[in-house]
Amino acid sequence: MMRQAGRYLPEYRAIRARAKSFVDFCYTPDLAAEATLQPIRRFGFDAAILFCDILVVPDALGQPVNFESGEGPRLEPIETPEGLKRLAGGIDLERLAPVFETIRRVKPALPADVAFLGFCGAPWTVASYMIAGQGTPDQGPARLFAYRHPEAFQRLIDLLVESSIVYHESQIDAGVDAVQIFDSWAGVLPGAEYRRWCEDPIRRIAAGLKARRPQARVIAFPRAANQHLAAMAAAPEIDCVGLDTSADAGFVARHVQSLKPVQGNLDPLLLIAGGAALDRGVRDIRAVLGQGPLIFNLGHGITPPTPIAHVERMLELVRERA
Repeated sequence: MMRQAGRYLPEYRAIRARAKSFVDFCYTPDLAAEATLQPIRRFGFDAAILFCDILVVPDALGQPVNFESGEGPRLEPIETPEGLKRLAGGIDLERLAPVFETIRRVKPALPADVAFLGFCGAPWTVASYMIAGQGTPDQGPARLFAYRHPEAFQRLIDLLVESSIVYHESQIDAGVDAVQIFDSWAGVLPGAEYRRWCEDPIRRIAAGLKARRPQARVIAFPRAANQHLAAMAAAPEIDCVGLDTSADAGFVARHVQSLKPVQGNLDPLLLIAGGAALDRGVRDIRAVLGQGPLIFNLGHGITPPTPIAHVERMLELVRERA
């Protein structure tokens, strides 16, 4: 379940209090491994998701990341092409060594039938944080940078593609079974820009990883880019397509699930609402997408106010016989 290790769990909040900062939490293997395993122990999910953050990649490229309480990530923004010179020419795997140690600790602790998923942010989404220095409502700073300085922006995307391949290769070698590429801001891009800055880089990462580690499996999640899901599913490098909350199940069944397995896409707010609305939401997804290859999941991350009892009810509904 997307963001299954998080603030809705009391045991997560207890260990989070032991870290000085969120970045320290991600880079402390005993804490990160415990956060990864907690939802498996409590709920018996079919997959564990590595506890980390997409912004460790810019951090390992020489752009330090901090998280301000209640305000999200903060980086020194890259406002001009000259700002790219502050970045390293390749990803520093030593900086990410604690992440790989977390994977090595988690893998033997998982039941044999539980998969282990690693992940990274897609180049467009990661670049949008690197340029703005923080999250923005419409990713305007990154879009303007790409329009004004397309060659420089392409260099940044290329750097992130290669860094993501190397990062995922190391995750696979440490023990994950598959990787997810999250393009959280894919939906803000017009068609041509989407293909250049989102779809093409994701496909390049998947192809590059499989050239090095043929056993790797890749889930692509271009959030809110629903009109482009069929094209993503048609890409031979992609093994599964993630669906956000707004994806229409009927369209997906006809045009996406006919090509590849899909993952999604329950509205996280239904987990807060509970009751008849939650029951109906789960059963509707099962009715339309449950006949094909489906990884039942949320359409975005679980939120802190979610009652644990509602997660348990969701699991009952997902696992009940048709």
